[in-house]
Amino acid sequence: MHFTKILDPKNDVAFRKIFGTEKNKSILIGFINDIQDFQGQSKIVDVTIQNPILEGSIHHQKESIVDVLCKTKTGEEIIVEMQLSPQKGFEKRALYYASKAYSRQLKKGTAQGGKYTDLKSVIFIAILNNTIYKNKKDYISRHKIMDEKTYENDLKDFSFTFIELEKFPKKSISSLKTNIEKWCYFFKEVPESSYEDIREFITKAESLKQAFYALEEHNWSKSELLAYEKIEKEIRDNYAIEEYKKDKYIEIGMEKGIASTQKSIAKNLLEKGMSSDQVAEITGLSLHDIEEIFSKN
Repeated sequence: MHFTKILDPKNDVAFRKIFGTEKNKSILIGFINDIQDFQGQSKIVDVTIQNPILEGSIHHQKESIVDVLCKTKTGEEIIVEMQLSPQKGFEKRALYYASKAYSRQLKKGTAQGGKYTDLKSVIFIAILNNTIYKNKKDYISRHKIMDEKTYENDLKDFSFTFIELEKFPKKSISSLKTNIEKWCYFFKEVPESSYEDIREFITKAESLKQAFYALEEHNWSKSELLAYEKIEKEIRDNYAIEEYKKDKYIEIGMEKGIASTQKSIAKNLLEKGMSSDQVAEITGLSLHDIEEIFSKN
């Protein structure tokens, strides 16, 4: 068994190729059933891949582009998002996208724009390469609208699942017990896995096996690879920029700290009666800086 280069499923282009195309629809179905733990009659058997653009309800509103948008046979809308970089207010973005997918359903149907009773539920699934809930230990969290006293889920039409890959612990393939763990391993570890690990991993589940094969470089067209590399370059560039900013902040902080220490020493020496020239020689400060300190005393 031979494998070519394995691409990163977290890359925007790769993610949409795996989960957002008609060709790989069975992977998306398997993923949703595994993550939501749909079994028996609740199990999804088919979905319709939709345009990932959620248009504004008013003509001047901007469009919102999600990674994957699909609809089940019974009308439920499912949004699947991959968030590679930390984004402030991501939870609000999730609420916004879900409410947009919910409200736009009334545009369809009857001449009156549909009835409220026709509205179907919206499921939002997000895979994040970072941490958004620092106080939660678990790598997966599920959110619904609950009654404060009884904890009943009376308003059933919205559910949110967040998977924080940063929290997912390092595991061997043999220790992966649930399909959710296997998907987390797929996103976090597969691109860096060894040949032996890959051979063991693809025996775990059919949808995971298909997802893995979809990541093999030889299954990609030249234009797809160019789009993939463009995203990879943007990620590397953004990372380099962030690292440069961090280094600069540290450098500036150190400079401010040194300057503050120098001025504190200079102040003490001036108070002890040393001349400005002597203080300048000891601290390395300019006479101008020392005069400023002296004038503030």
